[in-house]
Amino acid sequence: MQQYLAEFGAIVVIHLFGVMSPGPDFAIVLKNSVGLGRRAGLFTSLGVGVGVSVHMIYCVLGLGVIVSQSILVFNVIKFLGAAYLIYIGFRSLRAQPMQSIQLDDEGRRKDFSDRKLFTMGFITNALNPKATIFFLSLFSVVINPQTPIFVQTLYGLWMVFATIIWFSLVSIFFSKESVRVLFQRLGHWFERVMGALLVLLGLKLAFASR
Repeated sequence: MQQYLAEFGAIVVIHLFGVMSPGPDFAIVLKNSVGLGRRAGLFTSLGVGVGVSVHMIYCVLGLGVIVSQSILVFNVIKFLGAAYLIYIGFRSLRAQPMQSIQLDDEGRRKDFSDRKLFTMGFITNALNPKATIFFLSLFSVVINPQTPIFVQTLYGLWMVFATIIWFSLVSIFFSKESVRVLFQRLGHWFERVMGALLVLLGLKLAFASR
């Protein structure tokens, strides 16, 4: 039991630093929270958190070894993730001035459903090769191979839960009316800047090596 508590303590600290570091997940939650409102940010955050479960599953089942050893599999994940970020980024670069966009009562654009926002967050995390490397390293270095799968699963569930909580807090903060007004003074330029950032993140991922 002491070994598992030590592993869990290390996981909590390392994962906290990992989830708080800026990256595609943060960018997409920030973009949707500011541009579309709190509900949109929360559903995006939920998608990001559930996306973590993909990494947990293949690490717990030992499939992470295949990903870490196969250049082909890694590159497929890398280019799919990069292409998706670039796609979202280019859509944002085409944003029109805010007054020309009709908003509903919750500040969400009507063409963004909860399911679509969840999927956006899920894909952004699940196809992020940096997340793949992070969780492979975590399960390879911190967690003892002899640790029971049930215990490893509990570790994974904690990381899913913690990710959802962190990004939900991010979305709540950036969807506050005062914060949104501050960002939206830039109007469609904020959307375009976030689009450019997502494109740059996508290009960075595309050219990243293992």
